Amino acid sequence: MAYDSQMISQIVNRIMAEVGGQPSTDDTVPVGVSNRHIHLSAEDLETLFGKGYELTPIKDLSQPGQFACKETLTIVGPSLRPIENVRVLGPLRKQSQVEISRTDSFVLKVKPPVRESGKLDGSAPVTIIGPKGVVTLKEGCIIANRHIHMSTEEGAAFGLKDCDYVTVEVNGERRTTFYDVQVRVHKDFRLEMHIDTDDANAAGIGNGARVKVIK
Repeated sequence: MAYDSQMISQIVNRIMAEVGGQPSTDDTVPVGVSNRHIHLSAEDLETLFGKGYELTPIKDLSQPGQFACKETLTIVGPSLRPIENVRVLGPLRKQSQVEISRTDSFVLKVKPPVRESGKLDGSAPVTIIGPKGVVTLKEGCIIANRHIHMSTEEGAAFGLKDCDYVTVEVNGERRTTFYDVQVRVHKDFRLEMHIDTDDANAAGIGNGARVKVIK
């Protein structure tokens, strides 16, 4: 039996309703606004906070397994103007990564590329200052690309697969169109578009706003 995208969408919505989920009933997705933050490797965590130190989770994030930590750090670039209280997110990664906005890059005087998270080759250097030590990353500072997380079922309902790119429309007082938004599909993801504070402010939207996906 052949299944078209409309039939798949109906099946997904019915299943999600049965388990208490709230899937999108149209072609919109909720927005999550991401402020500047840091992902740390185990080695850099110990350098910054001391040997044997463990992160302290304080809040689960929208994507399963991701969490905000009590720990914050200071980042510094060539300008020597620090940005303080930058939140650490968990869990630990193989390589430390600092995600900032374009506005932050002007303060730090760094030139981070717009990248998918984890794609750090040739990215900008930055220094991280902690209570017990300092880490200077030769590369690792990026501006995160605009992207949408989707579960496998949600991707099927939208007719999209991992690493597709879509256009997203924002309606309201500051109507905006975002181009080349990457779709990231995984069985454990939950539907949400991630943008940084610069994009959110430009479009006049915040957490929980809904935006329209244009294939």
